[in-house]
Amino acid sequence: MNVVFISPHFPSQFFHFVTALRERGVNVLGIGDSPYDSLRHELREALSEYFFTPNLNDYDALLRATGYLTWRHGRIDRIDSLNETWLEVEARLREDFHVPGLVPADIVRLRTKLGMHDVFKKAGVAHPDGIPVKDAAGVKAFARGVGYPLVLKPDVGVGAARTFKVSSDADVDEALEEPLSNYVAQAFVRGAIVTYDGLVDREGNIVFHLSHEYSDGVMEVVLEQRDISFWSLKEIPPALDTLGRRAVAALGLRERWFHLEFFRLSDGSYVALEANLRPPGGFMTDQMNYACDMDVYRLWARVLTGDDLRDFRYTPKYHVCHVARRSSRRYRYSHAELVAKLGDALLLHRELPAVYHNAMGSEMYLTRHERLEDMKDAVRLIQATA
Repeated sequence: MNVVFISPHFPSQFFHFVTALRERGVNVLGIGDSPYDSLRHELREALSEYFFTPNLNDYDALLRATGYLTWRHGRIDRIDSLNETWLEVEARLREDFHVPGLVPADIVRLRTKLGMHDVFKKAGVAHPDGIPVKDAAGVKAFARGVGYPLVLKPDVGVGAARTFKVSSDADVDEALEEPLSNYVAQAFVRGAIVTYDGLVDREGNIVFHLSHEYSDGVMEVVLEQRDISFWSLKEIPPALDTLGRRAVAALGLRERWFHLEFFRLSDGSYVALEANLRPPGGFMTDQMNYACDMDVYRLWARVLTGDDLRDFRYTPKYHVCHVARRSSRRYRYSHAELVAKLGDALLLHRELPAVYHNAMGSEMYLTRHERLEDMKDAVRLIQATA
């Protein structure tokens, strides 16, 4: 089995996906923008071949690279990166090389905000009303129907980048002083963000799923530079599980990770925010492993190589929390003090790449707890300011 893996070196923990495939005898062929000598040893050992190209946004270069790997190794069976940035590239390559999986038409339907809106609507899953942004007059007319505030966001994009919250006609005029290309306007929803994350097999059956909760909305974190935390739940609320399963079925995914975000409203009901066709971001795959004492990297490799997983079982045992801190803020406790105070609850500490700083802070602590109350105490300890 030949699998082309795009950007196997980033995010840094994704090398585990490659080593898991290699363990199962898969011929893993990497294409990346980092020189081969800079790759970590485990990744170099797991890759059968690596094609360096300095710009992964150059589709012609990726086309040539995949053609070369096909000539060298034979027919390509799968192409993936599990990375939001390269979803469209993967899809184009699959179509050009006749490889199973999502193709460009699927990306348009499932990745755009307007496409998601149609999918959720047909599935009977509540979702904020939205329209394409054409001009200020159209946005104001939309606001008269649904009320302010509204959120203006790119039709394709994650992490609240280039997102605006507008609360009046004057705000709309200010936001649209410069044209916003390929934007949508959505009704603003106030609620806690919870996720429905998991993996489906090649028949579309959910073989693994878990839910996480966010301390704040990503838009508020980015715009107001808040300290975020997000943690795994031991149990998925039944209403969320019902809606999540319905949405996953409507998306029609096969051999695919999913990361769905919902608002939990004050009355306990849920409204879908968006669907992402990849694993959850940051170190959330590691959080899953620590929460369930399992290996989701190896589980994905089993899915991709066609294992029958109908009898696979797992149990969420812990609340595992990503706790962020920002280099621009002064905190009460030093890293050394936190290590002493957290003890065995501290799993991991990492300085984060710059690309994560806006949404997830400049450093993170990963902690694990049996009791939710203990986890919240740890968050307060880590994020206490001086």
